[in-house]
Amino acid sequence: MEREITGASSRKSVRLGDLLVTMKLITENQLNYALEVQKRTQKKLGEVLIDENIISETELIEVLEFQLGIPHVRFDKYEVEKEAVELIDEKTAQKYNAIPVKLEGDKVLVVMTDPLNIFAVDDLSMIIGKSVEPAIGTKQEVFQSIDKYYRNKGVEKELEEFSDSLEEVDFEDEELSFEVTNAPVVKLIDRLIRQAVAERASDIHIEPFEKSVKVRFRVDGDLREIMSPAKNTHSAISTRIKIMSGMNIAEKRIPQDGRIETKVEGRDIDIRVSSLPTVFGEKIVMRILDKSGFMISKGELGLTEGDLEKFDSIIKSPNGIMLVTGPTGSGKSTTLYTVLRELNDVRRNIVTVEDPVEYQLEGVNQVQVMPKAGLTFASGLRSILRQDPDIVMIGEIRDGETASIAMRAAITGHFVLSTMHTNDTASTLVRLVDMGIEPYVVASSLVGVVSQRLVKKICKECQYSYPAGEHEKLLLKLEDDVELKRGKGCIACNNTGYKGRTAVYEIMMVTKELRKLLNDGATIDELRQKAESEGMVSLFENGKSLVLNGKTTVEELVRIAYSLD
Repeated sequence: MEREITGASSRKSVRLGDLLVTMKLITENQLNYALEVQKRTQKKLGEVLIDENIISETELIEVLEFQLGIPHVRFDKYEVEKEAVELIDEKTAQKYNAIPVKLEGDKVLVVMTDPLNIFAVDDLSMIIGKSVEPAIGTKQEVFQSIDKYYRNKGVEKELEEFSDSLEEVDFEDEELSFEVTNAPVVKLIDRLIRQAVAERASDIHIEPFEKSVKVRFRVDGDLREIMSPAKNTHSAISTRIKIMSGMNIAEKRIPQDGRIETKVEGRDIDIRVSSLPTVFGEKIVMRILDKSGFMISKGELGLTEGDLEKFDSIIKSPNGIMLVTGPTGSGKSTTLYTVLRELNDVRRNIVTVEDPVEYQLEGVNQVQVMPKAGLTFASGLRSILRQDPDIVMIGEIRDGETASIAMRAAITGHFVLSTMHTNDTASTLVRLVDMGIEPYVVASSLVGVVSQRLVKKICKECQYSYPAGEHEKLLLKLEDDVELKRGKGCIACNNTGYKGRTAVYEIMMVTKELRKLLNDGATIDELRQKAESEGMVSLFENGKSLVLNGKTTVEELVRIAYSLD
């Protein structure tokens, strides 16, 4: 596809929010909400509007293309000129999220994620020495193109040369360790971290096999392969990561844990690193914690209006224990940190004991568990209770001892927050009894249980409607015909049909009737039935609402709801 460079783009200063309100694509209330999120997260307004599902990236691009005359370049249909790409280097492309694609005389067409940023346009004009005509591309396409035309080619070429020059060496040697900090592997690790953050990956897996090395990202809960460096580069890759994370590079026989703190696109990123010796070398997993992800309000958790009222009622309890339950990776930590942010007040003494401390909160006293030094959840909790706390947060209740101390703290006037690995709200009550806690202690201390799961959201860029089949109607417990949605798969979602995740909740308020049932030795089913008769909405029903509203698919509902006991 060829495109002439014209002067169609507007250089006027335009307020995107006002334009979208004028066009009735968003409301004043939505704009004000987005501006509040922008102030807190320091993201661009357009990015906030897309992340919060207020507007899709396609809708935003259409506004810029048809209302302001800014051309939209689709890379899958556009022939990028090598001469244009070479006008700027990789660092400049990353800084401005921009890539030149076509030269024509004294003008150059530059595709940008934010073509309204006239300062970036002016800077690029000065750097290139030509008049820049800005075009818009999706964030995904621009990032992938930068990888394709700059980062990937350079790194892969250097890695190939590095691989060719390597012999079987021992990277415990000081001289070789120094080489690892200066080799092309440095660029590879930096690129992997940046790409993982850009693609919203939660984990990076680097896995050695007999004849190859695989690098995979976990995005929206699923792993996908990113690249496969030569086998003989693995020692350099693992050594570089161990140096960055403060591990012992000489020790390869036992698992190790480390930590990397860095900034990507102005965002504070905390990376937890784990090494595991396998028969073909050390497997490395890097857990990415984007600190801005924890900085959300309770209104951003995804609770329904009814569940938000219950949630508010629970966290406003003067004492008692609130438990957040679900499997690993279900968003429990985000929920706990949101509660702590809501309750954080100069009049309160808030103390936490965590493993690990995932996000540092101003005004909250946070304790890191260190089992080797004798600081466990239980011992840490005992010490915290001598610190005159008002609110106590325990990262996880793993045993009866910790549960017992937490329950006693709740009974004696403290508000306690913690997590457990249970299937749903009702089973949590019975699990506590199974851990050796007397039913009357559980009944008198517990004020509420929040059970949650994460489901993948349908990609807004490629979603389409279809009539539900008989099997789907059966799963949804529906008799009438209904239209559902799913994603076709596109470049924006890496052809998965999904982009992003949202939480599904089940909130139980522990009432007098439930306490009586628990004291009488009620079963999980009896407790669940009573809670639902009192207004509790189950995980299944909340997930079903998301399916019927076109937010997620039947397959996702089946994955989270039909796996419950």
